[in-house]
Amino acid sequence: MIDMVITHTTVRTMDRANPVAEAVALSGHRIAAVGSNAEIQKLAHSGARVIHAGGGLVLPGFNDAHVHFLCGGFQLSSVDLRDAGSPEEFAERIGQFARKTRRGQWITGGGWDHELWPGSPLPAKNLIDSMTPDIPVLVHRLDGHMALANTLALRQAGVTSRTEDPPGGLIVRDPVTREPTGMLKDAAIRLVESIKPVSTFEDKLSAALAATEHAASLGVTSAQDMSADDDVAVFQTLIQRSQLKTRIYAMWPLPRWKDFDSSGCQDERSSMLHRGGLKGFSDGSLGSTTALFFDPYNDAPESRGLPSDEMFPEGAMLQRVLGADRAGLQLIIHAIGDKANDQVLTLFEQLAKANGTRDRRARIEHAQHLRPSDIPRFARAGVIASVQPYHCIDDGRWAERRIGAERCQTTYAFRSLLDAGALLAFGSDWPVAPLDPIAAIGAAVTRRTLDGKHPGGWISAQKVTVEEAVRAYTIGSAHAEFRDHEKGVIAPGMLADLVILDRDIFKVTPTEIEQAKVQMTITNGKVVYTPS
Repeated sequence: MIDMVITHTTVRTMDRANPVAEAVALSGHRIAAVGSNAEIQKLAHSGARVIHAGGGLVLPGFNDAHVHFLCGGFQLSSVDLRDAGSPEEFAERIGQFARKTRRGQWITGGGWDHELWPGSPLPAKNLIDSMTPDIPVLVHRLDGHMALANTLALRQAGVTSRTEDPPGGLIVRDPVTREPTGMLKDAAIRLVESIKPVSTFEDKLSAALAATEHAASLGVTSAQDMSADDDVAVFQTLIQRSQLKTRIYAMWPLPRWKDFDSSGCQDERSSMLHRGGLKGFSDGSLGSTTALFFDPYNDAPESRGLPSDEMFPEGAMLQRVLGADRAGLQLIIHAIGDKANDQVLTLFEQLAKANGTRDRRARIEHAQHLRPSDIPRFARAGVIASVQPYHCIDDGRWAERRIGAERCQTTYAFRSLLDAGALLAFGSDWPVAPLDPIAAIGAAVTRRTLDGKHPGGWISAQKVTVEEAVRAYTIGSAHAEFRDHEKGVIAPGMLADLVILDRDIFKVTPTEIEQAKVQMTITNGKVVYTPS
């Protein structure tokens, strides 16, 4: 029985055997047929919904390979510092938010970026203390690897001049008094984060509901949640209530791999939820100068970055990944600096030698800064590069100041990775970057930085085509979660996850891609979004 047909459109299927069609038919939560307008219209019975797409573009639903889903949902209702253009505006926004906040309730979220500020100074607690005397504050930099705490939050956490830096973390201090400035990097953030009130289950449900509605509006039908942890029950509840509009691949923390239990966490009937991936960390971020490099930072010559606390003690990460791999679990490790990427590639290269050959689909998340000699290692070891194109046009504003022009030639090296035979999976890292896949595809194709200073593309040799970018956001991401057998292409028998755009991004000029709008999102055979 055909339930829906979409006609009078261009269907880019991502199916190499049948790459372009005019129409598609859906039956239940599966795709029934793909073909010409005439062929598909014949299948429509009197009760079927008929959608005349008006010359738009139909694609497989976007699959974001790297999100922090509940964090994104919470950020939608938190203080927004993403585009604050100066320390003064940063402080004013926190002050305005504080005036609407109950005494004792924490202000979190933020997503600030000091690289937007003249001279790029790090914020300090004295910026916001007078505005938040009775409200604890812990607001993160957009990459999540630095956070600013106010004096009240530091006091409640017991962080003082005598507090030692934890392994894999740094408490930024006044150079004279040694007092904490309020700025915390990587593992040091947990000193304050650990005392925050725990969000209730209802809070999390509200955040997840906001996140799935937001995802649907952007054509995102699948999301791979890097920080799901124990929150799978939130997604299960939304499934039971028929409110989840986004398929979720939920990750578990790698250090706790022995506690992993996927029983009761697979939604086999509708494939809306599954688990099996373990997320780990090897270093920090470029923006926080905690990404781990072989050579010092150009603008911080005393530092080469920080290894993650998961890399301590020496040898612990190797034993962890070998044990988790023997258990048949997927390894997904964050690496940004060139030394961190080398170390993780070395770890993954040892898996087959120690545990034998299998389809393991190990992943490096971000894979941002690579030595040229390390790029071919991805394909040789079968390691997936799970990358986020929007970061390229964001970080490209200032990355050369931080690590120099030479190292930047293989920064966000999408073209080089593809040419070397690696598989790319595209994502956003939301809420670090916008969830919008159209913006990310435009970033990968044009590499035009947000400041407008690279109209021809920053390191233009690393551009990819629209076809390659869309494939990375659909079938590439599906492969990265072991779901390429049921989604990522538009073909009979595949899950009915589709997005309809108002224009064909394969035909417009590259700079016009970002103007495309979502006209409809279909998940599991049901329309979950149309513009109001």
